[in-house]
Formats: sequence, C-alpha cells, structure tokens
Amino acid sequence: MKINWKALIAAVYVSFVSMILLLVGMSAGQKIDLVTDHYYEEELKFQGKIDKAERATALAEPLSWQITESDLQMHYPAIFADSTITGQIRMYCPSDNRNDRQFEIRANNGRQTIALAQIPAGRYKIQVDWKSGNETYWNEGVVVIGNKNL
Repeated sequence: MKINWKALIAAVYVSFVSMILLLVGMSAGQKIDLVTDHYYEEELKFQGKIDKAERATALAEPLSWQITESDLQMHYPAIFADSTITGQIRMYCPSDNRNDRQFEIRANNGRQTIALAQIPAGRYKIQVDWKSGNETYWNEGVVVIGNKNL
C-alpha cells in the first residue's frame, strides 16, 4: 500500500482549519454577562463601597434579611427612623443577567417585604446600598430563591 503524502498533509491541514473555525464559531456564540454594563466606572468607586461596608459592620444592630416561603424580608436597624432610610436593593444573578432585579428601599416599621413572585428562582448576590441621614451603608450577601420546580 502506497501512502499519498500530499493528500494526507492536505487532509490534516483542512481538518485543523475546520476545527479552528468550529471553535471560533462556538466561542462567538457564548453569552458573556458582566456584573454591570458600566464596569470600569464602578471599579473607580470601589473605595467608597469599602467605606460604606465598614460603617455598616460597625452598627450595633446590622441590616439583615430572611427568606420565607412567599417573600424576602429586610430588617433595618431600629436606631434609624423609617423616613430617613433610602436606597436600592439589587439582586444580581451571576448566571443570567436577565434575572437581575432592583428595588427601592421603602421601610415600614423597620422592615420591608419583597414578594418572591417578583424574583425568578436562582442564586443571587443581594447588594443593599442604603443611606440614613448623611451616612451611607453597604451590605451584601448571597441568597437562594427556591422554586418547587427545581
């Protein structure tokens, strides 16, 4: 049996080029979600976030949250009046940015309730950027919103 080296080299080359084109096509089709669309601007504000987090941990009674069967309950420190607490609650879903949610803080008797029906099931990084008076605070953590279909 005689080997045709020209055909073999051409077949290897065509196979290699086909594999590279396939990998380029697959990587171009991948969905890439950033934490935020304004990543670099947020990075410049990072030291401010560190200062806010330190103020939040220094509180005698920290901000806390709890997941129940039907809602997410936020518990604000009792030392602050409800009317002075403002800010945002951001639910960041690392696996799919279409599930990200953002809520305004509306404290009522030191609490806020967010219905789980407003939040798709999944793992979320909860980020609370809040203010009371002239002081700003930052709290974050991880919550898992369950679903009976999971």
